[in-house]
Amino acid sequence: MAGAPQQPDDARLMGHALTLARRGMGRTFPNPSVGCVLVKDGVVIGRGYTQPGGRPHAEAEALRRAGGSARGATAYVTLEPCAHHGKTPPCAEALVAAGVARVVTAAGDPDPRVAGRGITILKAAGIKVTEGVRKGEAEAINAGFFSRVTTGQPAFTLKMATSLDGRIALSNGESRWITGPESRHLGHMMRATHDAILVGIGTALADDPVLDCRIEGLEDRSPIRIVLDRTLRLPVTSKLVQSAARLPLWVITECAEGPAFDALAVAGVKLLNVSDIRDLNTVAMLLGDEDLTRVLVEGGGRVHASFLKAGLAARVEHFVSGMALGGDATPAIAALGLTALGSAPRLKLHGMRPLGPDVLASWIKEE
Repeated sequence: MAGAPQQPDDARLMGHALTLARRGMGRTFPNPSVGCVLVKDGVVIGRGYTQPGGRPHAEAEALRRAGGSARGATAYVTLEPCAHHGKTPPCAEALVAAGVARVVTAAGDPDPRVAGRGITILKAAGIKVTEGVRKGEAEAINAGFFSRVTTGQPAFTLKMATSLDGRIALSNGESRWITGPESRHLGHMMRATHDAILVGIGTALADDPVLDCRIEGLEDRSPIRIVLDRTLRLPVTSKLVQSAARLPLWVITECAEGPAFDALAVAGVKLLNVSDIRDLNTVAMLLGDEDLTRVLVEGGGRVHASFLKAGLAARVEHFVSGMALGGDATPAIAALGLTALGSAPRLKLHGMRPLGPDVLASWIKEE
Protein backbone atom coordinates (compact mmCIF):
# COMPACT_ATOMS: atom_id res chain seq x y z
CA MET A 1 0.00 0.00 0.00
CA ALA A 2 1.38 3.40 -0.97
CA GLY A 3 1.86 6.04 1.70
CA ALA A 4 -1.09 8.27 2.52
CA PRO A 5 -0.72 11.93 1.48
CA GLN A 6 0.04 14.62 4.02
CA GLN A 7 -2.95 16.55 5.35
CA PRO A 8 -3.14 20.28 6.22
CA ASP A 9 -2.87 19.88 10.01
CA ASP A 10 -0.15 17.22 9.97
CA ALA A 11 2.82 19.59 10.34
CA ARG A 12 1.20 21.46 13.24
CA LEU A 13 0.24 18.32 15.14
CA MET A 14 3.63 16.75 14.52
CA GLY A 15 5.09 19.90 16.07
CA HIS A 16 3.21 18.99 19.26
CA ALA A 17 4.77 15.51 19.18
CA LEU A 18 8.23 16.98 18.58
CA THR A 19 7.85 19.22 21.63
CA LEU A 20 7.03 16.14 23.70
CA ALA A 21 10.05 14.30 22.29
CA ARG A 22 12.38 17.11 23.40
CA ARG A 23 11.22 16.64 27.00
CA GLY A 24 12.94 13.28 27.16
CA MET A 25 16.29 14.32 25.71
CA GLY A 26 19.12 13.25 28.00
CA ARG A 27 16.97 10.80 29.98
CA THR A 28 16.01 7.99 27.60
CA PHE A 29 19.31 6.43 26.52
CA PRO A 30 19.96 3.87 25.17
CA ASN A 31 16.57 4.44 23.54
CA PRO A 32 15.61 7.39 21.34
CA SER A 33 13.50 10.21 22.71
CA VAL A 34 10.13 10.02 20.99
CA GLY A 35 6.87 11.95 21.23
CA CYS A 36 3.40 10.72 20.31
CA VAL A 37 0.08 12.53 20.03
CA LEU A 38 -3.27 10.82 19.36
CA VAL A 39 -5.91 12.94 17.64
CA LYS A 40 -9.55 12.11 16.93
CA ASP A 41 -12.10 14.42 15.34
CA GLY A 42 -9.62 17.29 15.70
CA VAL A 43 -9.18 16.78 19.45
CA VAL A 44 -6.05 15.51 21.20
CA ILE A 45 -7.12 12.43 23.15
CA GLY A 46 -3.72 11.12 24.28
CA ARG A 47 -0.13 12.21 24.43
CA GLY A 48 3.09 10.69 25.62
CA TYR A 49 6.87 10.75 25.39
CA THR A 50 9.56 8.20 26.12
CA GLN A 51 10.02 7.95 29.87
CA PRO A 52 13.34 7.98 31.78
CA GLY A 53 15.44 4.92 31.02
CA GLY A 54 13.61 4.41 27.73
CA ARG A 55 10.45 2.73 29.04
CA PRO A 56 7.55 3.00 28.56
CA HIS A 57 7.67 4.19 24.97
CA ALA A 58 5.85 7.29 23.78
CA GLU A 59 3.16 5.35 21.91
CA ALA A 60 2.39 3.19 24.95
CA GLU A 61 2.00 6.30 27.12
CA ALA A 62 -0.30 8.01 24.61
CA LEU A 63 -2.41 4.87 24.13
CA ARG A 64 -2.73 4.40 27.89
CA ARG A 65 -4.02 7.92 28.28
CA ALA A 66 -6.43 7.63 25.35
CA GLY A 67 -7.86 4.25 26.38
CA GLY A 68 -10.66 2.97 24.14
CA SER A 69 -10.94 6.36 22.43
CA ALA A 70 -7.82 5.50 20.39
CA ARG A 71 -9.90 3.41 17.97
CA GLY A 72 -10.21 5.35 14.72
CA ALA A 73 -7.71 8.01 15.83
CA THR A 74 -4.61 9.36 14.07
CA ALA A 75 -1.26 8.86 15.81
CA TYR A 76 1.51 11.42 15.27
CA VAL A 77 4.84 9.80 16.16
CA THR A 78 8.25 11.45 15.81
CA LEU A 79 10.02 8.15 15.04
CA GLU A 80 8.90 5.03 13.23
CA PRO A 81 7.15 2.78 15.79
CA CYS A 82 9.35 -0.08 16.93
CA ALA A 83 8.80 -3.57 15.53
CA HIS A 84 10.82 -5.77 17.88
CA HIS A 85 10.08 -7.48 21.18
CA GLY A 86 12.23 -6.16 24.02
CA LYS A 87 11.21 -5.25 27.55
CA THR A 88 7.84 -4.27 26.06
CA PRO A 89 5.86 -5.44 22.99
CA PRO A 90 6.38 -3.62 19.68
CA CYS A 91 4.71 -0.22 19.49
CA ALA A 92 3.63 -0.89 15.90
CA GLU A 93 1.60 -3.88 17.11
CA ALA A 94 0.19 -1.84 20.00
CA LEU A 95 -1.09 0.78 17.56
CA VAL A 96 -2.68 -1.96 15.45
CA ALA A 97 -4.31 -3.54 18.50
CA ALA A 98 -5.66 -0.15 19.61
CA GLY A 99 -7.42 0.26 16.28
CA VAL A 100 -5.87 3.55 15.15
CA ALA A 101 -6.87 4.45 11.61
CA ARG A 102 -3.83 6.44 10.55
CA VAL A 103 -0.22 6.93 11.64
CA VAL A 104 1.90 9.94 10.73
CA THR A 105 5.65 9.60 11.31
CA ALA A 106 8.50 12.07 11.11
CA ALA A 107 11.71 10.02 10.84
CA GLY A 108 12.52 6.42 10.10
CA ASP A 109 14.34 4.28 12.66
CA PRO A 110 17.79 3.06 11.48
CA ASP A 111 17.90 0.33 14.14
CA PRO A 112 18.13 -2.89 12.07
CA ARG A 113 15.47 -4.44 14.32
CA VAL A 114 13.05 -1.78 13.02
CA ALA A 115 14.28 -0.08 9.81
CA GLY A 116 10.97 -0.07 7.95
CA ARG A 117 9.45 -3.10 9.69
CA GLY A 118 7.31 -0.89 11.90
CA ILE A 119 5.79 0.79 8.84
CA THR A 120 5.26 -2.60 7.20
CA ILE A 121 3.31 -3.89 10.23
CA LEU A 122 1.05 -0.84 10.19
CA LYS A 123 0.34 -1.00 6.46
CA ALA A 124 -0.28 -4.76 6.57
CA ALA A 125 -3.01 -4.08 9.14
CA GLY A 126 -4.71 -1.63 6.80
CA ILE A 127 -3.58 1.48 8.66
CA LYS A 128 -2.93 4.52 6.50
CA VAL A 129 0.65 5.77 6.95
CA THR A 130 2.13 9.16 6.11
CA GLU A 131 5.92 9.43 6.47
CA GLY A 132 8.51 12.21 6.65
CA VAL A 133 6.48 15.02 8.26
CA ARG A 134 9.03 17.45 9.80
CA LYS A 135 11.68 14.79 9.31
CA GLY A 136 14.69 17.08 9.81
CA GLU A 137 13.58 18.21 13.25
CA ALA A 138 12.94 14.65 14.38
CA GLU A 139 16.34 13.51 13.12
CA ALA A 140 18.04 16.37 14.99
CA ILE A 141 16.40 15.31 18.28
CA ASN A 142 17.73 11.78 17.91
CA ALA A 143 21.00 12.46 16.11
CA GLY A 144 22.87 10.83 18.99
CA PHE A 145 20.74 7.68 18.88
CA PHE A 146 21.17 7.47 15.10
CA SER A 147 24.93 7.90 15.51
CA ARG A 148 25.22 5.12 18.07
CA VAL A 149 23.11 2.76 15.96
CA THR A 150 24.94 3.44 12.68
CA THR A 151 28.53 4.07 13.86
CA GLY A 152 28.68 2.62 17.37
CA GLN A 153 29.59 6.06 18.75
CA PRO A 154 27.51 8.72 20.48
CA ALA A 155 27.18 12.22 19.01
CA PHE A 156 29.52 14.72 20.64
CA THR A 157 28.70 18.40 21.11
CA LEU A 158 31.54 20.75 22.04
CA LYS A 159 30.41 23.61 24.31
CA MET A 160 32.67 26.63 24.66
CA ALA A 161 32.14 29.90 26.52
CA THR A 162 34.79 32.37 25.38
CA SER A 163 35.84 35.96 25.02
CA LEU A 164 35.44 37.53 21.60
CA ASP A 165 39.02 36.49 20.83
CA GLY A 166 38.34 32.84 21.68
CA ARG A 167 39.88 32.66 25.17
CA ILE A 168 38.50 30.74 28.15
CA ALA A 169 40.70 32.03 31.01
CA LEU A 170 43.39 34.55 31.89
CA SER A 171 46.96 33.31 32.08
CA ASN A 172 46.56 33.14 35.89
CA GLY A 173 43.54 30.82 35.52
CA GLU A 174 40.78 33.32 36.32
CA SER A 175 37.69 32.55 34.24
CA ARG A 176 34.58 33.51 36.24
CA TRP A 177 32.67 34.87 34.53
CA ILE A 178 33.51 35.48 30.89
CA THR A 179 29.92 35.08 29.68
CA GLY A 180 26.74 36.37 31.29
CA PRO A 181 23.96 34.67 33.28
CA GLU A 182 21.80 34.04 30.21
CA SER A 183 24.59 32.03 28.59
CA ARG A 184 25.31 30.12 31.76
CA HIS A 185 21.62 29.25 32.16
CA LEU A 186 21.42 27.87 28.62
CA GLY A 187 24.66 25.98 29.21
CA HIS A 188 23.03 24.21 32.14
CA MET A 189 19.99 23.48 29.99
CA MET A 190 22.34 21.79 27.53
CA ARG A 191 23.67 19.62 30.34
CA ALA A 192 20.09 18.61 31.15
CA THR A 193 19.48 17.37 27.59
CA HIS A 194 22.62 15.24 27.26
CA ASP A 195 23.32 11.76 28.57
CA ALA A 196 26.78 12.73 29.78
CA ILE A 197 29.21 15.63 30.11
CA LEU A 198 32.92 15.10 29.44
CA VAL A 199 36.01 17.05 30.51
CA GLY A 200 39.73 16.43 30.58
CA ILE A 201 41.72 15.98 33.75
CA GLY A 202 43.25 19.45 33.31
CA THR A 203 39.85 21.09 33.62
CA ALA A 204 38.90 18.81 36.51
CA LEU A 205 42.03 19.80 38.44
CA ALA A 206 42.01 23.51 37.59
CA ASP A 207 38.30 24.19 38.22
CA ASP A 208 37.32 21.44 40.69
CA PRO A 209 33.81 21.44 39.16
CA VAL A 210 30.75 19.38 40.05
CA LEU A 211 29.43 19.37 36.45
CA ASP A 212 25.81 19.13 37.52
CA CYS A 213 22.68 20.88 36.29
CA ARG A 214 22.00 23.81 38.59
CA ILE A 215 18.63 24.97 37.25
CA GLU A 216 15.92 25.01 39.89
CA GLY A 217 13.58 22.11 39.33
CA LEU A 218 15.95 20.32 36.95
CA GLU A 219 18.53 19.12 39.45
CA ASP A 220 17.53 15.53 38.69
CA ARG A 221 18.51 16.10 35.06
CA SER A 222 22.23 16.22 35.84
CA PRO A 223 24.07 13.99 33.37
CA ILE A 224 26.68 11.32 33.91
CA ARG A 225 30.04 13.08 34.48
CA ILE A 226 33.04 11.73 32.54
CA VAL A 227 36.71 12.63 33.06
CA LEU A 228 39.52 11.67 30.71
CA ASP A 229 42.33 10.90 33.18
CA ARG A 230 45.19 8.88 31.72
CA THR A 231 47.19 8.36 34.93
CA LEU A 232 44.42 8.80 37.54
CA ARG A 233 45.37 12.20 38.92
CA LEU A 234 41.80 13.00 40.00
CA PRO A 235 41.93 13.25 43.82
CA VAL A 236 39.32 11.54 45.97
CA THR A 237 38.87 14.92 47.70
CA SER A 238 37.63 16.57 44.49
CA LYS A 239 34.02 17.71 44.22
CA LEU A 240 33.51 15.26 41.37
CA VAL A 241 34.52 12.26 43.45
CA GLN A 242 32.85 13.51 46.62
CA SER A 243 29.55 13.74 44.75
CA ALA A 244 29.91 10.36 42.99
CA ALA A 245 27.50 8.67 45.40
CA ARG A 246 24.61 10.84 44.17
CA LEU A 247 25.71 11.72 40.61
CA PRO A 248 27.32 9.06 38.42
CA LEU A 249 31.01 9.68 37.72
CA TRP A 250 32.98 7.75 35.11
CA VAL A 251 36.74 8.04 34.72
CA ILE A 252 38.37 6.83 31.51
CA THR A 253 41.98 5.86 32.16
CA GLU A 254 44.92 3.80 30.98
CA CYS A 255 45.38 2.49 34.52
CA ALA A 256 43.82 -0.84 35.39
CA GLU A 257 45.03 -1.19 38.96
CA GLY A 258 46.87 0.54 41.80
CA PRO A 259 46.08 2.59 44.92
CA ALA A 260 44.45 5.47 43.02
CA PHE A 261 42.31 3.03 41.04
CA ASP A 262 41.17 1.29 44.22
CA ALA A 263 40.46 4.55 46.06
CA LEU A 264 38.28 5.89 43.25
CA ALA A 265 36.43 2.59 42.96
CA VAL A 266 35.69 2.59 46.70
CA ALA A 267 34.35 6.15 46.36
CA GLY A 268 31.79 4.91 43.81
CA VAL A 269 33.55 5.97 40.60
CA LYS A 270 33.06 3.79 37.53
CA LEU A 271 36.48 3.22 35.95
CA LEU A 272 36.72 2.46 32.24
CA ASN A 273 40.03 1.24 30.88
CA VAL A 274 41.54 1.98 27.46
CA SER A 275 45.00 1.19 26.14
CA ASP A 276 45.55 4.67 24.65
CA ILE A 277 43.36 7.53 25.87
CA ARG A 278 44.62 9.72 23.02
CA ASP A 279 42.78 7.48 20.55
CA LEU A 280 39.45 9.25 20.82
CA ASN A 281 37.74 6.98 18.32
CA THR A 282 38.36 4.08 20.70
CA VAL A 283 37.07 6.23 23.58
CA ALA A 284 33.98 7.07 21.51
CA MET A 285 33.33 3.40 20.75
CA LEU A 286 33.71 2.61 24.45
CA LEU A 287 31.06 5.20 25.32
CA GLY A 288 28.82 3.79 22.59
CA ASP A 289 29.23 0.34 24.14
CA GLU A 290 28.04 1.94 27.39
CA ASP A 291 24.84 2.92 25.52
CA LEU A 292 25.45 6.69 25.56
CA THR A 293 23.93 8.63 22.67
CA ARG A 294 24.58 12.35 23.43
CA VAL A 295 27.75 13.61 25.09
CA LEU A 296 28.45 17.28 25.87
CA VAL A 297 32.18 18.06 25.81
CA GLU A 298 33.15 21.03 27.99
CA GLY A 299 36.88 20.93 27.43
CA GLY A 300 39.31 22.42 28.06
CA GLY A 301 41.33 23.50 25.09
CA ARG A 302 43.31 20.30 24.56
CA VAL A 303 40.21 18.14 24.71
CA HIS A 304 38.38 20.43 22.27
CA ALA A 305 41.33 20.31 19.88
CA SER A 306 41.51 16.52 20.12
CA PHE A 307 37.82 16.05 19.31
CA LEU A 308 38.04 18.43 16.36
CA LYS A 309 41.17 16.74 14.99
CA ALA A 310 39.52 13.34 15.32
CA GLY A 311 36.46 14.56 13.41
CA LEU A 312 34.20 13.65 16.32
CA ALA A 313 32.60 17.04 16.95
CA ALA A 314 29.14 16.70 15.43
CA ARG A 315 28.20 20.11 16.79
CA VAL A 316 29.85 23.11 18.44
CA GLU A 317 27.89 25.47 20.69
CA HIS A 318 30.02 28.60 21.05
CA PHE A 319 28.97 31.24 23.59
CA VAL A 320 30.86 34.48 22.87
CA SER A 321 31.07 37.52 25.12
CA GLY A 322 32.13 41.02 24.14
CA MET A 323 35.17 40.79 26.40
CA ALA A 324 38.71 40.64 24.98
CA LEU A 325 41.38 38.75 26.95
CA GLY A 326 44.39 38.90 24.67
CA GLY A 327 46.98 36.52 23.34
CA ASP A 328 48.41 35.59 26.74
CA ALA A 329 45.07 34.11 27.84
CA THR A 330 44.17 30.42 27.48
CA PRO A 331 42.63 29.49 24.12
CA ALA A 332 39.38 27.51 23.87
CA ILE A 333 41.01 25.26 21.28
CA ALA A 334 44.62 24.24 21.83
CA ALA A 335 47.21 23.81 19.07
CA LEU A 336 46.05 21.69 16.15
CA GLY A 337 49.45 21.42 14.47
CA LEU A 338 48.10 22.45 11.08
CA THR A 339 50.41 23.11 8.14
CA ALA A 340 47.71 23.82 5.53
CA LEU A 341 44.29 25.46 5.67
CA GLY A 342 42.85 22.60 3.67
CA SER A 343 43.33 20.25 6.61
CA ALA A 344 41.59 22.53 9.13
CA PRO A 345 38.42 21.15 10.75
CA ARG A 346 35.42 22.86 9.16
CA LEU A 347 31.91 23.29 10.45
CA LYS A 348 28.81 24.89 8.96
CA LEU A 349 26.95 27.70 10.71
CA HIS A 350 23.59 26.38 11.86
CA GLY A 351 22.30 29.45 13.68
CA MET A 352 23.06 32.49 15.83
CA ARG A 353 21.11 34.07 18.66
CA PRO A 354 21.73 36.87 21.17
CA LEU A 355 21.84 35.93 24.86
CA GLY A 356 21.87 39.08 26.97
CA PRO A 357 25.28 40.67 26.34
CA ASP A 358 26.55 37.52 24.57
CA VAL A 359 25.99 35.66 21.32
CA LEU A 360 25.54 31.92 20.80
CA ALA A 361 26.85 30.57 17.50
CA SER A 362 25.81 27.01 16.71
CA TRP A 363 27.92 25.04 14.24
CA ILE A 364 27.38 21.58 12.78
CA LYS A 365 29.82 19.21 11.15
CA GLU A 366 29.93 19.33 7.36
CA GLU A 367 29.03 15.99 5.83
